[in-house]
Amino acid sequence: MSILNDPQPAAIRPLPVEIMLADSAGDAAFATTLAKGLMVLEAFKAGSPVLGNMEIAARTGIPRPTVARLTHTLAELGYLDYDAERARYRVGIRALRIAHPLLADMPFRQTARPLMQEVAQSVRGTVSIGLLDGTSMIYVETARSGDVGPHVPDIGMPIPVVSTAMGRAAASLLPTHDALSLEQRLEASDTEQWSAYREAYRSGIAQCAERGFCTCFGEYMAAIHAVAVPLFHSATRAFSINCGIPAFRLQPGQLEAEIGPRIRALAASIRALIGAPEPVVGAPDPRNRK
Repeated sequence: MSILNDPQPAAIRPLPVEIMLADSAGDAAFATTLAKGLMVLEAFKAGSPVLGNMEIAARTGIPRPTVARLTHTLAELGYLDYDAERARYRVGIRALRIAHPLLADMPFRQTARPLMQEVAQSVRGTVSIGLLDGTSMIYVETARSGDVGPHVPDIGMPIPVVSTAMGRAAASLLPTHDALSLEQRLEASDTEQWSAYREAYRSGIAQCAERGFCTCFGEYMAAIHAVAVPLFHSATRAFSINCGIPAFRLQPGQLEAEIGPRIRALAASIRALIGAPEPVVGAPDPRNRK
């Protein structure tokens, strides 16, 4: 099953406001208006960079009059740009300022990139580092050869956790309680998708525990096969590294026998360069699962 027929896959689109704000009900210190404003910004995606208030309301579950006030305010602050001719908004340049401090707090990316580029060119694919963010993985560094097929990773791009090797590898780094909480979030965000990928997701985590990497054969994008390795877990951040290769370039068994061990060795080299310990990889106790 591929979720790419959906122009905005459920695992990476903003959840309706009532779901997002449910956990904060009763928290007097929680700024609901600010939360809704951030949800408006997250409604914009690479495939739909220009949106009107009605479209934003449909994507977020926020009432249209509230959306109109929020988009006007965000445009006044420079976080959105308003196209008067089309009566639509796009993300403003000022939004880039938010991302920079986070990226600057990951200096290991510059250390890792030359090693990643070497492997990407050798296998004629992509090598990327992702950071776990809720039910999504966010690319924070990427390297690629010239022609990598239909999926071209870019910094800041989200992909689903449940149907990707990168997501499963990152999930394998989580302590048991956090891993089980993530499963609950995955199910709550899209019951149908969770039902379709649950066993493959859990199998991927088990693969990481057993052999240090997991594979994905076109589950996210049919034309791309991928392998991913847990990289490291720092505070609340779980990083993994993957390699995606057009399926037609791979020989049977090559992903498991050659590419997987190579990316596992790449991850070890990156950890050695930055002084990160080898991660503890595991899986939630199946007795606690549904």
